[in-house]
Amino acid sequence: MKDIIKWIAEKIGFLFSFLLSASLSKAASDFRSHIYTGYLQRRFLSFGKKSTIEYKAMILIGLDYVSIGSHVMLEKNIQLTAWHQSNNDEKHHPKIIIGDGCTIRACANITAISSITIGQHLLTGTNVLITDNAHGEVTREMMKIPPILRPIHSKAPVTIGNNVWIGDNACILPGVTIGDGAVIGANAVVTHDIPPYSVAVGIPAKVIRQLQ
Repeated sequence: MKDIIKWIAEKIGFLFSFLLSASLSKAASDFRSHIYTGYLQRRFLSFGKKSTIEYKAMILIGLDYVSIGSHVMLEKNIQLTAWHQSNNDEKHHPKIIIGDGCTIRACANITAISSITIGQHLLTGTNVLITDNAHGEVTREMMKIPPILRPIHSKAPVTIGNNVWIGDNACILPGVTIGDGAVIGANAVVTHDIPPYSVAVGIPAKVIRQLQ
C-alpha cells in the first residue's frame, strides 16, 4: 500500500513539474514566507523594513528580546532563542541584535541568555551556531549532572562586526568578538577573539591571514 501511495505522489509531482515553472514555484514559496513574516514580526522587539523569515523556523523563543534590522533574510529551519529564564528558574536579561542587510542561512542556531550583537551585512553558511551560553560550567561536580539539568551559564557576550562572513557549520562560542570584515572558515570553532580583516580556520579557530 505504501508503495502505491508513493508511486501516486511521485506521478502527481511529475505532472506538476509540467504545470508549474520553477519561477512560479519560487514565487509561491516567497509569498508563503511573506505571510509567515507578517504573522511573526510584531512579536519581535523590533523588526526592520523588507526583512524576511523564511517559512518555516524550527524554534523561536523570546522574540520580544530580539531586534532585527532592515533587509535581513533569516532562512528556513532557523533556531532563534533568547532565554529569560533557565531550567533552574534563574532569571536572565537576554538581548539579540541582528543588524541591517544580514543573510543568515538555513538551520542556523542563534541563542542567548546575555547578549549577542551582530553588525551589518553578516553572511553565514548553513548550520552555523552563535551562542553566548552553555549547559553548566566545566567542573567535575557539574559534569556529574545530566546536561539538560545543568543551569545555563554565560561566560560573556558575543559581538560580531560588520561585513563578516561565516562558513558552513562554524561555531561561534561565548565571549568571542569578531572584527569587521573577518572571514571564518567552514567547520571552524571560534573560542577566542578574531581581529578585523582576518581569515580564521580550524578547531579551535586560528588566524591564518590578516590584512592591515
